[in-house]
Amino acid sequence: MTVIDKPRLDRAHVLALLREMIRIRRFEDKCAELYTQQKIRGFLHLYDGEEAVAAGIIPVLGPDDAVVATYREHGHALVRGVPMTTIMAEMYGKAEGCSGGRGGSMHLFDAETNFLGGNAIVGGGLPLATGRALADRMNDAQNVTACFFGEGAVAEGEFHEAMNLAQLWGLPVLFVCENNGYAMGSAIERTEAQVEVAKKAAGYGMAAEQVDGMDVVAVEAAARRAIAQIRETSAPMLLECQTYRFRAHSMFDAQLYRDKDEVAAWRQKGPIVRFQSWLLDNNLVHKEDVQAIEDAADAEIAEAVAFAEAGIWEPVAALTEHVLGPQPAPPAAATPSGTTVETTYREAVKQGIRDAMLRDDRVFLMGEDVGAYGGCYAVSKGLMEEFGEARIRDTPLSESGFTGAGIGAAVAGMRPIVELMTVNFSMLALDQILNTAATLRHMSGGQFGVPLVIRMATGAGKQLAAQHSHSLEGWYAHIPGLKVLTPATLEDARGMLWTALEDPDPVLIFENVMLYNRSGQIDETAGAVDISKAAIRREGVDLSLITYGGSLFKTLDAAEALAKDGIEAEVVDLRSLRPLDDATILASVSKTRRAVIVDEGWRSGSLAAEISARIMEQALWSLDAPVGRVCAVEVPIPYPKHLEEAAIPQIDSIVAAAKSLFGR
Repeated sequence: MTVIDKPRLDRAHVLALLREMIRIRRFEDKCAELYTQQKIRGFLHLYDGEEAVAAGIIPVLGPDDAVVATYREHGHALVRGVPMTTIMAEMYGKAEGCSGGRGGSMHLFDAETNFLGGNAIVGGGLPLATGRALADRMNDAQNVTACFFGEGAVAEGEFHEAMNLAQLWGLPVLFVCENNGYAMGSAIERTEAQVEVAKKAAGYGMAAEQVDGMDVVAVEAAARRAIAQIRETSAPMLLECQTYRFRAHSMFDAQLYRDKDEVAAWRQKGPIVRFQSWLLDNNLVHKEDVQAIEDAADAEIAEAVAFAEAGIWEPVAALTEHVLGPQPAPPAAATPSGTTVETTYREAVKQGIRDAMLRDDRVFLMGEDVGAYGGCYAVSKGLMEEFGEARIRDTPLSESGFTGAGIGAAVAGMRPIVELMTVNFSMLALDQILNTAATLRHMSGGQFGVPLVIRMATGAGKQLAAQHSHSLEGWYAHIPGLKVLTPATLEDARGMLWTALEDPDPVLIFENVMLYNRSGQIDETAGAVDISKAAIRREGVDLSLITYGGSLFKTLDAAEALAKDGIEAEVVDLRSLRPLDDATILASVSKTRRAVIVDEGWRSGSLAAEISARIMEQALWSLDAPVGRVCAVEVPIPYPKHLEEAAIPQIDSIVAAAKSLFGR
């Protein structure tokens, strides 16, 4: 990969442009052949007809710039300098692939060339690119992030959220829309009210240019103008390349939505035939030059196929690798000072954020109303005044956009704290959390981690009715690649954050709304705490009460009530829902021989059901009674106070469930 300093159409340069396009075309022709032989499987999206876009733009980028691509990314990876051998091995799913065989055709990654991968989610890479550019902006790096996507992505909310955020914050992103006319099988005229994608940028005040994407020289010239402007202004820009894909959306596609004459007509003005004919007609190259390029491409392809064929399949024993990164040692416990201070859960969280920001300049907080407003629950009040708007960043109401930006910034080395105002709003960011944050390390074969913390308020009890009272921690605990924490005590509220920020993987912290005003004493030197272990909050011998978060103190009160009736309950605070600390749970249950799990999630498919299953699988013969569960009633949380209280676990329901195990 070389940076072309000047757009001069000398012989060397035109041969380079032609070489890249032919190389892409012939590589993909071979991939199509291998697909029919079932050597390549899954979805295969070919770039046939769009080669001028990658060939015209990517060589203009520098080595420290980044490329974020979409699922049709083979051409981008090749031009960026990812070795064809490792690309082909990845297409085969071999361990020598550029993503270790974990990603396949749609997920090519290469850290060495700053190729941040393809993305199978339409529009999913846009927020990631924005976050990568945010990291550069915060570090005063003069880099550009180029983000490639198809015209179908412009209908996605993430397109608009990323565009708005990039323009609002002045981020150096080159948004490249490869407008090939069809979003899968739907023509753009059938799906977009405004079919000229470049005009959409005007709504955000963003500079944009429309270019003939079948003309590699025009594409390169436009790319030079755009990248130079971005480097000078640090403002984003949209480049719409009007192109056409000659093949179907994917190899599964029967392509019944357009006729053969249309495709044939476009092929006559394809980027390779057009550029090659012009070069030959003007004697800039000769037929033997073209033949030499084709022969070299064929030789490289043959080598790549041989490399992939000779590659090894990753052993099944390695199945669980690259789900999480290398695990850091637990933090050393702070030496108690002997002096305590009165504080609230809210203030403990705030001091945890403040401590992290003082420790590490890479840490920043962003979310809706976290700055000037001080946070919906007043957790971040005063932090903007102390740390400034660059590190306490108010975001638009665009959860997917700014969560994805946090992911991109984390990949680039920052340590973001993303605040999602409430857990129900996190559903709007679930795409980025599930499809990107949780999977990026795995899909990239361990090349890219996401050291990100996402905080959100959870739980019922404030009469906010059905849309602001969810307890969805158990849902997130279902997802490999994440860690899920539920701090209940003041020490955990303050100390879990720093430990989470030192973790190499995405950590979600759920703060129960009913705890924010809870006050108590905390040691003035309280520091980082272990985030991998459950804690015994009350010793007992007759029964294990297993819970977390907002139900902890109800459960402790229930244990005291049970003690008056002669039942000594042990209270286990899970603290971490993923991973679960099986050892502590099973040690307690083996001792007490009875267990009740208290979970504010709904009963069906609940976290309580998972814990119950683990107890049954590993400690069945220790039990003297079936495992009990106290969960939320399976209704949307009601507004009236008495109904809300009846819908979620309470002290009396915990006591009743515990006594039932003793036949009382």
